[in-house]
Amino acid sequence: MQQSKNGKKKIAILGSTGSIGTQTLEVVRTHAEELEVVALSANRSAELIEKQIREFHPRLVAMASEEAAADLRTRVRDLDVKVVSGMDGLLELAVLPEADVLVTAIVGMIGIRPTIAAIEAGKDIALANKETLVTAGHIIMPLARERGVRILPVDSEHSAIFQSLQGGDHAAFARSESGVPTGISKQRILRILLTASGGPFRGMSREQLAGKTPEDALKHPNWSMGRKITIDSASLVNKGLEVMEARWLFDVDLDRITVLVHPQSILHSAVEFVDGAVIGQMGTPDMKLPIEYALFYPDRRPMDTPRLDLFKVASLTFERPDPETFEGLKLALEAGRIGGSMPTVFNAANELAVARFLDHRIGFLDIYEMIRRSMEQHKNIENPSVEEILAAEAEVNDLWQH
Repeated sequence: MQQSKNGKKKIAILGSTGSIGTQTLEVVRTHAEELEVVALSANRSAELIEKQIREFHPRLVAMASEEAAADLRTRVRDLDVKVVSGMDGLLELAVLPEADVLVTAIVGMIGIRPTIAAIEAGKDIALANKETLVTAGHIIMPLARERGVRILPVDSEHSAIFQSLQGGDHAAFARSESGVPTGISKQRILRILLTASGGPFRGMSREQLAGKTPEDALKHPNWSMGRKITIDSASLVNKGLEVMEARWLFDVDLDRITVLVHPQSILHSAVEFVDGAVIGQMGTPDMKLPIEYALFYPDRRPMDTPRLDLFKVASLTFERPDPETFEGLKLALEAGRIGGSMPTVFNAANELAVARFLDHRIGFLDIYEMIRRSMEQHKNIENPSVEEILAAEAEVNDLWQH
């Protein structure tokens, strides 16, 4: 990641008012002498993004709709900031010439086209948008290698794997111009150990899950996250998405990725090498650590956050997941093995199901049923284009439009 002429790294953030976006701005606030915000985007939160604009002074802001953009223009008419809207606005933000890195903190498949545009424009990507790689990894990773662009994981688990791989294959990383090198020696890696907290429903039966409400599911024991990802954590859909994302990020077959339920959320993930060594990354459950690492990679900066005290932790435990009860993981692995457009269908159906669950329109187990039925009715496309990916998403939306 190259620094700009004034010595600061200039960042653009897709989704600055969400959980990852606001925590990214906390990191910027802490390191204001080294980081500068040049662009922000939000869905509808005009009031919150106005506060962000007045503090961080971006040159460009994108809103989801023209109505929200018009509201924001009125709010910031005393400031020198350009406000744009819609997909055209997101694409303008993604290729902003002065930005060095694009933080993709936006939720959903809407992040695909801006991410591709940013890569084509030579921007490094601090990736927090799972859906981008889950649905279009076969397009994005080869493009990033072709353009010499770094894809730096912000997700805590993928950041942990990224850091662990550097410890196990330092020479490959030293040779690489990309964040994740082509040529990590596959023969050195036995498997990736991807950890999961188990969420608020860990250990429960299907009968118990049937009666769970959105309010129950939003009570995550360890992490502070957005509403959608918190529900995905409860269903283990999130872990399935992370498995598919890891497959593309680290160019590892799905059968070399093992999910471990780790209730303490201290070991964020690990890599087991062929000689039996296991290298992992531990820390307190705080998303600012992987965000900061991605923004400053390969360097590290001090963080004023609670430190991991292993004396207080005392013990770490690990369990096998229960994919028969928590079918989100099972269905995700099925979609990942089929490949093509099936991961898009899995993801799109889950997005619809979670929205309905949060609105109290369906039960918790109905999330799995909507995903399963969508996958059963889809005719898979082996190597989908961006247009075919978006068409597969639209197909799922049409299926459930009632």
